[in-house]
Amino acid sequence: MESHARTVARPTGVGEMFQLLRDGRARTRAELAQVTGQARSTIAARVDLLLASGLVAPAGEASSTGGRPPATFAFNPSARVVLAVDLGATHARLAVTDLASTVLAEHHEPIAIADGPEPVLDHVAAVGRALVDQAGRSMSDLVSVGVGLPGPVDHATGRPTNPPIMPGWDDADVPGLLRELLGAPVLVDNDVNLMALGEHSAEFPDVDHLLFVKVATGIGAGVISDGGIRRGAQGAAGDLGHIAVPDGPDLLCRCGNTGCLEAVASGRAVATRLTEQGVPAATSADVVALVRSGDVRAGHEVREAGRTIGGVLAACVSMLNPSMIVIGGNLAEAGEHLLAGIREVVYRRSLPLATQHLRIVQSRTRGRAGVLGASSMAAEHVLSSTAIDALLS
Repeated sequence: MESHARTVARPTGVGEMFQLLRDGRARTRAELAQVTGQARSTIAARVDLLLASGLVAPAGEASSTGGRPPATFAFNPSARVVLAVDLGATHARLAVTDLASTVLAEHHEPIAIADGPEPVLDHVAAVGRALVDQAGRSMSDLVSVGVGLPGPVDHATGRPTNPPIMPGWDDADVPGLLRELLGAPVLVDNDVNLMALGEHSAEFPDVDHLLFVKVATGIGAGVISDGGIRRGAQGAAGDLGHIAVPDGPDLLCRCGNTGCLEAVASGRAVATRLTEQGVPAATSADVVALVRSGDVRAGHEVREAGRTIGGVLAACVSMLNPSMIVIGGNLAEAGEHLLAGIREVVYRRSLPLATQHLRIVQSRTRGRAGVLGASSMAAEHVLSSTAIDALLS
């Protein structure tokens, strides 16, 4: 979390001073006074406030050059917990984490997002409460909830906006429904935005320009530029799956258009083509299982899907100039077949300047990108400078 110290060179309030401590390194009052330029009496009062909140804890004594060793203090991420919820079209992954996104308890199961908001969110709340208990915490320790949904979301309101694969969810008050069930503030974003945030914060914190591409039942992208998520005017930035494939087949997409990347190269599209060839497959997981078993046709179709995705990504590379593309989602678990197809076309079609230092890699978070991103978003809601100032005022 080096960026917290980097972005606030001379903190003025207790919330800004707290950001210095979020990297977990223990500091003395004298060090904080030196960095902030504030009087030691001011620093002492602010450290006492943070100690009383539990968000900062004593961390032993610093080495002494003579006299009594000074006490040190550090961020205490176990002071509270957050609930992270990653909902896909056919799956749910939930985790209770501390304020540094360390997973304390976790649950993964198949669901049907098309069941609608109330049944799905009732179940999410029940599982969430059970996970808090499993983590050995009480509901009073839960300070926020982060939720990822598989469709466009108005981040300001947390409401889905005409989501093509979520019937009955349009404009649903997801934050209101969950807050009533769980008693904590709820933040909602598109699932792939949160995957990008999770992969970035957990695995590639020093990469300021990153594209996370999810290839599963649908296809989407999360855009990180200058170190932050870029959501667009209506929260629809990164809707990769509904870009038309140049010279592609005129297949009907679930969004109502034809020839979309999702209709041509998603896990569902690959499964349909394999079934038509006499190799039964219904889902991305079925396709991955076939590839892992050595089925030649499955491997060929996944690589071909990679090439198609690569064709659309090549345009994104020219437009956004990322230094890293991370490929995640169920179909990415097919291994090098998908990545090889993507790399082949991106490196061939994009300008050398854009690809000179570009890396295309598989997700390293092993299916946890969404919950790690949801946790990071939820924790930031309570740990930002503004939130800390409000808490301690």
